[in-house]
Amino acid sequence: MAPLVTAPTARALALPRSGDWRRPALRIASVGLFFVAWHVATTRRLELYVRFQNVPSPAQVLEEAVELFSSDPFYVHILASLERIWLGFAIATLLGVGLGLLIGWFRIAADTLLPLVELLRPIPAVAWVPLSIMLWPTERSSIVFITTLGAFFPVVLNTVHGVEGIDRQLVRAATSLGAGQAAIFREVVIPGALPAILTGLSVGMGVSWLCLISAEMISGQFGIGYFTWVAYGIVKYSQIVVGMLVIGVLGMLSSALIRLIGARCMPWLPRR
Repeated sequence: MAPLVTAPTARALALPRSGDWRRPALRIASVGLFFVAWHVATTRRLELYVRFQNVPSPAQVLEEAVELFSSDPFYVHILASLERIWLGFAIATLLGVGLGLLIGWFRIAADTLLPLVELLRPIPAVAWVPLSIMLWPTERSSIVFITTLGAFFPVVLNTVHGVEGIDRQLVRAATSLGAGQAAIFREVVIPGALPAILTGLSVGMGVSWLCLISAEMISGQFGIGYFTWVAYGIVKYSQIVVGMLVIGVLGMLSSALIRLIGARCMPWLPRR
């Protein structure tokens, strides 16, 4: 039987459309517009209820960033935060996905574990900081614990919802074909829950960064959150903004990496 799409036609369909350049251009323009507005507000010293008199301009922040990235201590703070965020996130992923699959698929797990998850979930991660200092022997382990908590709850709940949302017709079809419980769990449940798991991982990464920076500001001695808080204490406004921008860039790259890994793990999903 002849293929539905010939090779030249398939190559033509794979070519980028003429309007594909507009999306990246629009995104770059939006970021550029933000910096232009920032420059105008700080150089004109605007005071429209929100005061910009003491806010550093983009040029001042760039000058400060060049100086900071030319010194080794600033990289120590960045590497410390990256180590904590990925270690905590990895632990939260293993625990959250594992428990979420169990809670979503097994009734006994839902009855015994889900009430405890729902009890602890509303507690802000920052509220755990004093207790984590008492629980864990080192500053590093206590901050990793706070970071793990931040990602754990979004991951576990999205995994549960992903399992519960699986079409039961797929399960019945697999059962009628002779698949056992282990095969159904491996071939139907886990792939069916992957889109929701990816959503939980993306949300969890953002919450992890929030918890990490808060923990570093309260109890840290290294890290980009600690650096930003110290800059506030010594009235280094340009360093504060540099720290904030570094946090934003690292968080954005972390989320993009998760989406890329998710796309590789789910090649069957349609992409826009």
